[in-house]
Amino acid sequence: MKLLFVGTNPENTGAATHFVALAKAMARAGHQVEAVASRRGLIGGGLETARIPTIYSTFRNAYDPRGYAAVLGRLKAFSPDWLVGNFGKEYWPLIACGRLTGTPVALFRHRTPRMSKISEYGIPRLAQRFIAVSEYARDAYLRWGVPADRVSISYNPVDTEQFQPDPARRLAVRRELGIDDDAIVVGFVGRMHGGKGVTTLMRAVNEAMAAEPRLHALWVGNGPEEGVLHAMAAQGGFTYRHHFTGWVPDTYRYCCAMSFLAFPSVEPETFGRVAIEAQACCVPVLGSDIGGIPETMQDQSTGYLIAPGDVEAWREGILALCDTERCMSMGTAARAYVTEHFGHAAVARDFESLLRHGTVPVHHLGHAAT
Repeated sequence: MKLLFVGTNPENTGAATHFVALAKAMARAGHQVEAVASRRGLIGGGLETARIPTIYSTFRNAYDPRGYAAVLGRLKAFSPDWLVGNFGKEYWPLIACGRLTGTPVALFRHRTPRMSKISEYGIPRLAQRFIAVSEYARDAYLRWGVPADRVSISYNPVDTEQFQPDPARRLAVRRELGIDDDAIVVGFVGRMHGGKGVTTLMRAVNEAMAAEPRLHALWVGNGPEEGVLHAMAAQGGFTYRHHFTGWVPDTYRYCCAMSFLAFPSVEPETFGRVAIEAQACCVPVLGSDIGGIPETMQDQSTGYLIAPGDVEAWREGILALCDTERCMSMGTAARAYVTEHFGHAAVARDFESLLRHGTVPVHHLGHAAT
């Protein structure tokens, strides 16, 4: 199958990571993949590393002639079987290019905030595939009034060759941070703002540290509440056991240093890519039971689902995974689970099936259609 991916947003987001990961997965599965993308941001660098042929261009808006020229030029030269889009500002341009050339269009939607009325009505009906990244997101689109047979699901893929356990890297990162080899490390990866539940997690971690002297916390990321977290760490009396990296481009090296990951969001996430990346590294997850997060893990097997915002419940979850034997067992189960359901081969197989076989929604992991 020949696929032309179009993603000209110069951003460093989960949607951008998904774009690159899916393009890589389809290429590895033996499909011919090319892209039209921005040279700047995560996408340009990721496609270059993956050696996916790319034309660099941009849609500044839905009327930008440069974007149309680049896409129509590749459609003519490459003659793909599908045109794949990932970003809202490119939906209408890709539908137009598809109509002009007779190329079917598959469009991913990563967010649940409502679109304009004309977009909510027209895009799912004019695109040959309109794709949600979770059951949670699909349910939101159905509430918009999108017909059930117009919304499919395709989960994010994770590169299990990049994200895998690495004892040498684990040891090196811990030593860089001044963390003992035998310490227990709870990790957080993401933007530090209110919706991510970071203050709830900090309170829970500080309380757990009082009960477990081996416990350290690794905070990977930045955001408006980073200063608040530093202050809370100091007030808790365990400053030296909290380790902040700031924003980093290579989160995978830090996943290897964690004993388990905390994903404490108090506002719904459409999916939760960081959870599958951690699990691919044999790192179990404590995840908020909200939004699409439960679709990324198996409660009681690869980690625990915890009520969002409940400090006591998060403290108890953290202490439960301070049991080394339990943590290691769940970590082993986590990698097996993620490889089976979110690995490149699994997602590429399901995405190919979705493109080839009509508009019936694809449901992974036993989630029932709604």
